[in-house]
Amino acid sequence: MKTTAAILWERGAPWSVEEIDLDPPKAGEVLVELGGSGLCHSDEHVVTGDLPWPMPIVGGHEGAGTVVETGPGVSDLKPGDRVVFGFIPACGRCTACSSGMQNLCELGACLAEGRQLSDHTARHHARGRDLGVMLLLGTFARHTVVHEANCIKLEDDVPLDRACLLGCGVVTGWGSAVYAGGVQAGDTVVVVGIGGIGVNALQGAALAGAAQLVAVDPVGFKRQQAVEFGATHAVATHEEALELVADLTRGRGAQVVINTMGVGSGDQIAKSLALTGKRGTVVVTNLHRAAETTVSMSALDLVLYEKRVVGSTFGSANPRRDIPRLLQLYRSGRLKLDEVVTRTYKLEDINTGYADMREGRNLRGVLSF
Repeated sequence: MKTTAAILWERGAPWSVEEIDLDPPKAGEVLVELGGSGLCHSDEHVVTGDLPWPMPIVGGHEGAGTVVETGPGVSDLKPGDRVVFGFIPACGRCTACSSGMQNLCELGACLAEGRQLSDHTARHHARGRDLGVMLLLGTFARHTVVHEANCIKLEDDVPLDRACLLGCGVVTGWGSAVYAGGVQAGDTVVVVGIGGIGVNALQGAALAGAAQLVAVDPVGFKRQQAVEFGATHAVATHEEALELVADLTRGRGAQVVINTMGVGSGDQIAKSLALTGKRGTVVVTNLHRAAETTVSMSALDLVLYEKRVVGSTFGSANPRRDIPRLLQLYRSGRLKLDEVVTRTYKLEDINTGYADMREGRNLRGVLSF
């Protein structure tokens, strides 16, 4: 079939919105008509080369839509089902999945490949070439073919251009606080970087009962928004945060610091450790450049004060358990989804959406089909 998608043909280029050829689904796959896709910073990392993945590639990995066709062997989904994609496929059978770590499913080894899980070939084609798809999904398209391992069924009461955010940013931020950070009632928590993931780290920490919740971001608009998502304080710089946290905790430091800025740097780890107290935890959720191999920190500080630095993929959450769980929180009014979306764009305006992200004008932009 013919459909339309946003393609990155070369590093540093704008997204090219054009017609593509899409093959029908093969074994274990489904054809999905997209209803919404989030404009996540991870796709920008492919543009800049921070993630040096092969091109050409159809972007997008936060998506929700309606199943149009199923391939052989698909038994849990049928045409008409509404689904949200978890960008980490979850087979449910590997050691990681059976140990409660669906976010680390062994199928994740194929994420950078950009081909289909079933046979490692392409379903998306344009200009006589095979196209990769971002994180096995390619949601910057009106239609896409994905493996059923990436699909979680949705009820009919959640708009697709809101449900799509649960495919990455919302769960990643929320889980970074609740699971990776282990925030407890009464804790002092610092979130560094207030975007689509940072605001949801704030929501997760607030729901977990954090008493003091400090947001750090140089952009005034984002500091204002942070308060709407649960922050008790918002400052512009690390230096301001150090002084504030020392005052709030009588010098003891924060229990949890969560790094969610757009691009991480090695020296930020030391800065975040300086904000934590004894047995404090720094959660590294944001991506760092693939070529970066040096991190600044005091190992003596780790030893003497038993501080921890932990990484977190998808908020250390399980997509099949936690996406429905967060949808229930949304239904009950305890989780904000609508407010996360600053602006909605058409597919043809995707480059405007990313310009707004780079300029700090959005918490999260969304493509609405």
